[in-house]
Amino acid sequence: MASILVVDDEKLIVKGIRFSLEQDGMEVDCAYDGEEAIEKAKQKEYDVVLLDVMLPKHDGFEVCQAIREFSEMPIIMLTAKGGDMDKILGLEYGADDYITKPFNILEVKARIKAIMRRSGKKNKKAAEPENKVVTAGDLKLDVEGRRVFIADREINLTAKEFDLLELLVCHPNKVYSRESLLTFVWGNKALDTGDVRTVDVHVRRLREKIEPSPSDPKYVHTKWGVGYYFRVK
Repeated sequence: MASILVVDDEKLIVKGIRFSLEQDGMEVDCAYDGEEAIEKAKQKEYDVVLLDVMLPKHDGFEVCQAIREFSEMPIIMLTAKGGDMDKILGLEYGADDYITKPFNILEVKARIKAIMRRSGKKNKKAAEPENKVVTAGDLKLDVEGRRVFIADREINLTAKEFDLLELLVCHPNKVYSRESLLTFVWGNKALDTGDVRTVDVHVRRLREKIEPSPSDPKYVHTKWGVGYYFRVK
C-alpha cells in the first residue's frame, strides 16, 4: 500500500485529497503546518509528500529543504496559480514536481502514481531481477537499485534527478532537447502544463552533485541551442 503525506493548512483541501487517495487504496497521513510535516517525515519514509508552499511555522520551501537533509522521498509542491517563482524555488530546494492550484484531483492522483512508478516505490515482487549496472568512467549507475556512485562514493539524487541521469547515461552522445527531456522524464502531458526551465533547474542541480566542476562538466554536457547529452570527457 502506497503511503502519502499530505501537507496543507486548509483542512477542507486536505480532507478532500485524503478521501480521494484512500479511495484508490493509498494510506494517507496529514500535516497542517511545516513543523508537523517535518516531524512526520522524520518518523516515516513516505512514497510521496504532497506539500503546499504556504504553511504556518515553516513554509513549504523550508520543509522541502529540511526533508532533503535526511531523505530523498519524492516531493510534489502545490503552488499558486501563475507562481512561476514558487515552481522554480521548489525545484531549487529539492522538489521533484509541482502542481498548480486550483488543481483537479485526478491530476494529483496521476502525478502521484507517475512519480511512484519512476521512483520505484510501487509494490515489487519478492524475487527481484538482478541489478543492471551501467558504468561510464568513474560514474556507476545502478538502474534497479536507483543508486549512483562517483569513484565509489554514493551520490544522493532526487527521483527526477535520477530519472534524468538514467535517460542520458543509457543513451550516451544522444542530444535531447529540453522539450524531449520534459516529456520523457516528467510525462506525456508535461509540455501542456510544464515549463522547460524545469529541465534547466534539474540539470544544474544534477551537475552540482555529480560533476567535479559544474561549470566545466565531465558527464552532462550542453549542446548550445539544442539540448543536453551525456559523455565522459
